[in-house]
Amino acid sequence: MTDIPRRTVLASTAGLALTGIAGRAGAAPLLTRHRLSLPTGVQSGDVTTSSAVLWARSSGPGRLVAEVRSGRRLHRRVGPAASSETDFTAKLALDGLAPGRDYEVDLWFEDRDGHRGESRRARFTTGAVHPSATSFVWTGDTCGQGWGINPDLGGLVGYRAMHATQPDFFLHSGDTIYADSPIATEVVEPDGRIWRNLVTEEVAKVAETLREFRGRHRYNQLDDNVRSLYADVPVIAQWDDHETHNNWYPGQLLADDRYTERRVDVLAVRARQAWQENMPIADRRARHHDTGFAPARIYRKIERGAHLDVFCLDMRTNKDPNTPGLEPQGTHILGEEQVRWLIREVRRSRATWKVIAADLPLGIVVPDGPVNEESVSNRDPGAPLGKEQEIATVLSAFKRHRIENVVWLTADVHYCAANHYDPSRASFTDFDPFWEFVAGPISSGTFGPNELDRTFGPQTVFSKTADYPNQSPRGGNQFFGHCSIDRDGALTVSLRDIRGDNLWTRTLEPA
Repeated sequence: MTDIPRRTVLASTAGLALTGIAGRAGAAPLLTRHRLSLPTGVQSGDVTTSSAVLWARSSGPGRLVAEVRSGRRLHRRVGPAASSETDFTAKLALDGLAPGRDYEVDLWFEDRDGHRGESRRARFTTGAVHPSATSFVWTGDTCGQGWGINPDLGGLVGYRAMHATQPDFFLHSGDTIYADSPIATEVVEPDGRIWRNLVTEEVAKVAETLREFRGRHRYNQLDDNVRSLYADVPVIAQWDDHETHNNWYPGQLLADDRYTERRVDVLAVRARQAWQENMPIADRRARHHDTGFAPARIYRKIERGAHLDVFCLDMRTNKDPNTPGLEPQGTHILGEEQVRWLIREVRRSRATWKVIAADLPLGIVVPDGPVNEESVSNRDPGAPLGKEQEIATVLSAFKRHRIENVVWLTADVHYCAANHYDPSRASFTDFDPFWEFVAGPISSGTFGPNELDRTFGPQTVFSKTADYPNQSPRGGNQFFGHCSIDRDGALTVSLRDIRGDNLWTRTLEPA
């Protein structure tokens, strides 16, 4: 992508005035109308066998309009109004779509006088109810550790590599932004080279206000590669910690001198509003008692047809404090309601493959300081303790109900890996063997490998990590995963780098 002048960037992120005064010599000034534009592209998301969510941001007040095409059929749908209260974003839910069909949607905003603005096209394919081939990509961690959009290198080129695989959807496994990681104009890499970032006002400091959280999402959307992928490939979005603050949990008081607002619950409400405004996830009607904001339930099932159901988890909203993780009575990382939902919905699934999209890994140790643990694992290889007990409940239920063909996908740890879990290697044995595949980051610092916790018997079959901690994306150690399911139901998983090169592949036959 080409560099964008700072004045242009700041105007796009601040949503500056869209009308101006044109003057002529000897004549009174005339009001010049500027049609509404789409400064950050268009998206679709949560596409199932019969539904989808459309998303767009307007340059000013207007109403979202969609023209939906499939074959020769054309439907016009009028969506909600976009205003400053939604950061000029709007979403439109489509229902009653035909399964296994390609759709093209032209999106634009109309101003209060009915004038049509700039139009852009989104494309998606609904899941097929009959056995058919499908594919998708997944990764996490966008613009973290100060590694932002570098125009000299073509921007966020990992998104271009994912786009090139022509997937049916993209699963973003969390850390969709880094609200707690400022982006400077230049960063000196260990070898002395200069990494040059595109910058905006909102990424210069940690995000605390709603405007600053919104600006983080707008920043990522400045990248051509991101906008191109999101227009052609529907996204299933998850959130993790960096959408708010590193390793946060409800009720936490931050000991971070960069913040004037230390109550993470206050920050999380603002962060979640900005995240929901910018992700094509269906809104819900329940409203927050302080802000009036309607939060979407993040954990959800996306039905992709005969061969695939995706179960998106939320491992942040109901998370208990980070501790050493040795509580014998157990603590929460999903919460009781989500545990019941996951077991019930996976039992009901008739899809060949049940993909569990987790924003945190199961058997990989993720420290939070020298003592506490951020994820499920607690470094203790014995019986499940702390947050491990909820996962043990889920795994036992899957075995008890004879649920087959379960695969876990995640990101978070900033390297890629294929981990196999087997009760023959575990201290907790009441589960069936399964795979957990890890991919990321896609445009952040690379780290790893992390220690494994043996409670559930993980074994790393393959991994690719950083050459040194916090290696920049220039080093090429940025990763995404690719899954393809053929007509007969065989699932092929590959782990790939920022160029799209295949690093490791395994085909899993359905039971």
